[in-house]
Parts: sequence; structure tokens; C-alpha cells
Amino acid sequence: MTKKLSFMQVLILLIGAVLGGFIAKLTAGVPFLSWLGFGDSFGISPFTLDLGVLQLTFGLSIEITVATILGLVAAVIICKWIN
Repeated sequence: MTKKLSFMQVLILLIGAVLGGFIAKLTAGVPFLSWLGFGDSFGISPFTLDLGVLQLTFGLSIEITVATILGLVAAVIICKWIN
């Protein structure tokens, strides 16, 4: 059986990823914690669809760092602890 994620679990995972990214940005200048900011970004570069009256811009970029992964792991542990 597959188990569906609840809204609260998805919210906790998003909070873990955002906090991990925030920690990566904060520790970028600290010499012994700079490894938390190591990572890469990937995605689709933005492109614009011009329809004359309406312009639509599409794009997606994801930045994965060590701190983001640690934040997600902590979020998964918290989700399992809550259930």
C-alpha cells in the first residue's frame, strides 16, 4: 500500500528545505561551516511567451546544498516522529 503525504507533512518538508537553504546562506562566510553551502543549482532557464496582449514567463531553478539536504532529513525525522 502506498501512503499519501498529508498537508502537514508537506509543509514540514518545505520548512525543512527553506531552513536548510537559509542556514547555507548564513554559513557561507564562516570558514569552518562553509561546507554547508556546498551544492549546485539546476533547472530550466526562464523564457518568455509574448502573445501581444499578454506576456508569460516560465522558468524553474532549484538549488540543492548540503544544508538543504540536512534540513530535509531532519524534516523527514520530525514527520516520522509526529506520526
